[in-house]
Amino acid sequence: MSGPRAPRSRAGHVAFGGAAAAIFAFLYLPLVVLVAFSFQESRILSWPIEAWSLHWYRLLFQDREMLEAVINSLIVASSCVAITTLIGVPLALGLRRLRGRLANGFERALLLPLIVPQLITGLALLIILHRLGIGLSLLTVILGQSLVWVPIVVTQVLARLQRVNPNLEQASMDLGGNRLQTFFLITLPGIRTAVIGSALLVFTLSFDELPVTFFLTGSRNTLPMHIWSMLRIGITPEINAIATLTVGLSVVLIIVGIRLLTRTRGR
Repeated sequence: MSGPRAPRSRAGHVAFGGAAAAIFAFLYLPLVVLVAFSFQESRILSWPIEAWSLHWYRLLFQDREMLEAVINSLIVASSCVAITTLIGVPLALGLRRLRGRLANGFERALLLPLIVPQLITGLALLIILHRLGIGLSLLTVILGQSLVWVPIVVTQVLARLQRVNPNLEQASMDLGGNRLQTFFLITLPGIRTAVIGSALLVFTLSFDELPVTFFLTGSRNTLPMHIWSMLRIGITPEINAIATLTVGLSVVLIIVGIRLLTRTRGR
């Protein structure tokens, strides 16, 4: 009986491995091609690449509008991290104390910004701001994106709070600690990894976000909006270069996040 099963098991593993390799190639091969084209010397995208150069990266750092767009995206992403963390952590702490249908109702309501398409969210926010007479600016972009990404912080922190022993918090209160002391000394160390992970995720998503920004941006463009405007004249090596740098930044953030998470767990 073991003889026929062994070839079938091996065939299954080979088929699964082949399918996984095909999926990963479908997902990441375009990124490899994009990075390769960013280093070609010619402006015309052709394969194979005849000459390699850093010309487009040097040209990119001389583009003043591009640098301003990068700075605006960094401002928006950093502000979204601060706002979503300051709002999401207290919301998660409050939701942990709720029970029954009320808790389920609040959790489902918080997930709506992630479920509703971002185009609809951006359009709805644009209509509300127009009715209120509020002009579009980076501030409206920050507010819109924060509304969309708050559920990420809440869900991640709430899931980690379920693992924190509430008896430790009660013991801290019984020993004379106030709520702030209990939070910073007992609760926060237990959810620190979730806070860091969700903050990095929000930063990455906000830095690359386009639909909500498209409706809420004013005269100051973010990086995705600037790239969108450049695409109207076609794909150029400059776009490949800035996309390569953006992907590289995302990879660095992921590596830093993993290092921080593993270091925190070790402690």
